[in-house]
Amino acid sequence: SYKVRKKYFRLKDGSFLNLENEYFNTIEKLVDDLNISGKELESGHIEIPKYRSLYLDSLLKNNSWVNAEKNHTFKEMIHNINESEYSDFELPEHLKTIIRNYQITGYKWLKTLSKYSLGGILADDMGLGKTLQAISLLLSEKGCEYKPSIVICPTSLVYNWKSEIEKFSPDISTLIIIGTADQRNELISTINDYELIFTSYDLIKRDIELYQNIEFKYCILDEAQYIKNSTTQNAKAVKLIKSDVRFALTGTPIENSLADLWSIFDFIMPGFLLTYKKFKDKYEIPIVKEENKEILKRLHKQIQPFILRRLKKDVLKELPDKIETLVYAHMETTQRKLYSAELVKLNSQFKDEIEENGFEKSQIKILSMLTRLRQICCDPSLYFENYKGGSAKLDLCMEIVKTSIENGHKILIFSQFTSMLNIIEKHLRINFIDYYMLTGATKSIERLEMANKFNQDKTPVFLISLKAGGTGLNLTGADVVIHFDPWWNISAQNQATDRTHRIGQNNKVQVFKLIAKDTIEEKIENLQQNKKDLAESVIKKGEILINSLSKEEINSLFQM
Repeated sequence: SYKVRKKYFRLKDGSFLNLENEYFNTIEKLVDDLNISGKELESGHIEIPKYRSLYLDSLLKNNSWVNAEKNHTFKEMIHNINESEYSDFELPEHLKTIIRNYQITGYKWLKTLSKYSLGGILADDMGLGKTLQAISLLLSEKGCEYKPSIVICPTSLVYNWKSEIEKFSPDISTLIIIGTADQRNELISTINDYELIFTSYDLIKRDIELYQNIEFKYCILDEAQYIKNSTTQNAKAVKLIKSDVRFALTGTPIENSLADLWSIFDFIMPGFLLTYKKFKDKYEIPIVKEENKEILKRLHKQIQPFILRRLKKDVLKELPDKIETLVYAHMETTQRKLYSAELVKLNSQFKDEIEENGFEKSQIKILSMLTRLRQICCDPSLYFENYKGGSAKLDLCMEIVKTSIENGHKILIFSQFTSMLNIIEKHLRINFIDYYMLTGATKSIERLEMANKFNQDKTPVFLISLKAGGTGLNLTGADVVIHFDPWWNISAQNQATDRTHRIGQNNKVQVFKLIAKDTIEEKIENLQQNKKDLAESVIKKGEILINSLSKEEINSLFQM
């Protein structure tokens, strides 16, 4: 009677009960928000899932109509989740000198939810180290109950995850599911021999049947916006994975689309936001179409404990003013075969050249050979005419661009190859992304005009030739920098980054260096780390002198 908004209810003795009071309003909210059925109400005994505990507690606190007795276990759980940052979970020892205060808060939040077998969405802004916070959680479980965990992410980030694990916790045994269907089948059969498994959204939907008898401790989705659409194969597949606890990582604000929010929660804690049909009728339509603030408030109250989102400005004092990240792209199929074949050919040419002309006189030719390998790393079409295959780096770059734009950032993309900028330009157009482009052909007066427009308007991307635009520009409108093809000259890269990281910049600057995994680029990066003074040996044209490396070091660049 109350639900159909009747004012009175007639009792069996003929008297009437007034339904227009706060008591019935409170009871209806409890029944509705906690998804309690009529049969349960009539039985007088109601059981609700653990994930409703926090909301139940907040409902009880804010009214005087319901008397509740809470036992110690219930009170302790509510306190621990609400005050997770003060918990006494210990960080893995060797991470204590690396991890920042806000990341410790994130780690403790993940640990607390995990303790009660609850999931959550770590939705920190891009560049705040969601991966490290997840790794600290995984590392803290080492030596506990033995079950593998699985990370599912975009194809372009699989090797980045493995690289981060090797960097922060090399003693965790890892397995990447990759290769042909038969190879993947073989690898999946060995999953229980490892502590941490990596696979991609693209492969999980093809292999999902092979996972049906495997149980994981954690299932972590990176870039969880990949399952925002609940009708896709991506979303359906990951929801079939069996795991004790599920977490989603995404730098994209998820409150914008309620259907997207429902899909991610349907992965983390199935049933928490009901079926989509019920969710749509109960929340989405009243909030979006009717702008019902009360319903929005009730939804927010329910999801709030299970979402942790910090923006850069929230943790500004703790952040360095420039965050530099190496991001690895894994070349596959055609691109990998072309690179390997060219490497074998150039290795032979390198030996013949040295034998014929000597190491000292061969530097220009060697530089030309190295450049050829670099071009294949960027996109084989830079060197091979009529190449129709893909580029791992280009895919990775576009992923970062899209995520950055969704987060409200503006981006500078630097490349030493103007032809590479032309390829990126085509992909920006395909994705309807506005951009400016500056190369050596851009007139001086146009350079300044473009820079001023970019700083003031909403155009999100600026493509810049490293040689033409690495100096003399003020582009503080951007706060993300992508170095598409980092190379010898670190100082040239730093000068380019300083187009945005300079006086007048009010935001922290995120710098991405894209490196093709298992290629000459990775070898050069390692050499740079091992020889810090390498960048000082610069010739006038801005390239490192080849003779600053030994013959053996150059030779190693041409090896598999």
